[in-house]
Amino acid sequence: MAEGVYQHIIQSVSELRKSILLLAITIVCGTVGFYFLTSEIFLELQQHLDQKLSFFSVTEPFLSHLKLAFFVTLFSFMPLIMYCFWRALAKPFGLSTQSLVFFVLSTSFLFYSGALFCYFITLPFGVDFLLGFESEQLKPVIAIGKFVTFVTVFILAFGVIFELPIFMVFGAKTGMTPRSFFEKNRRYAVLIMSIVAALLTPTPDIVNMLLMGVPLYMLYEMGILLLKVLRI
Repeated sequence: MAEGVYQHIIQSVSELRKSILLLAITIVCGTVGFYFLTSEIFLELQQHLDQKLSFFSVTEPFLSHLKLAFFVTLFSFMPLIMYCFWRALAKPFGLSTQSLVFFVLSTSFLFYSGALFCYFITLPFGVDFLLGFESEQLKPVIAIGKFVTFVTVFILAFGVIFELPIFMVFGAKTGMTPRSFFEKNRRYAVLIMSIVAALLTPTPDIVNMLLMGVPLYMLYEMGILLLKVLRI
């Protein structure tokens, strides 16, 4: 079975390679286009998180705007990225056109759900906690470059993690991980999710870990329920 999975992966990479050029051109053009909107996006982020930003090198503002434009492009074109990804898996794993559409729409929806959850709930809590150590002796001076990295990485991470139920469906549908595997290994799933939540949440406190860990476990159970509904 392992050899068969390996062959599927090789075929998937070969199929994915055909779409990389088009995807790369799209991302480059999108980054250039969104670059001219980054001032407004920065203003929205600063107001949302109530932060004032500084920079400590000549190139930092330009590179930060470019980094933000790149992230916004990834965020905006995620359905296209998901289409290229699932299209690469369709032929090797025998996915029908209907299944392909289902996976593309579902992963895109869950990605945006996770990203919005992080933006409106996790990030504000995390930022408030981290800056709660401010005092008369300690005043925060936040670099624009690190601010962009902090925000974009966690939003992207939450978006990807929220796609868990669909990858569970894919694993069961292709026979790699049947539904019984997920049902019998809940305790290990909780352990792994706790570790992931501890690593990816902006702060180490239990509140923010729960903000990711609880939804992640709910998504795990949702995946099992979805497998039952789909009779996979």
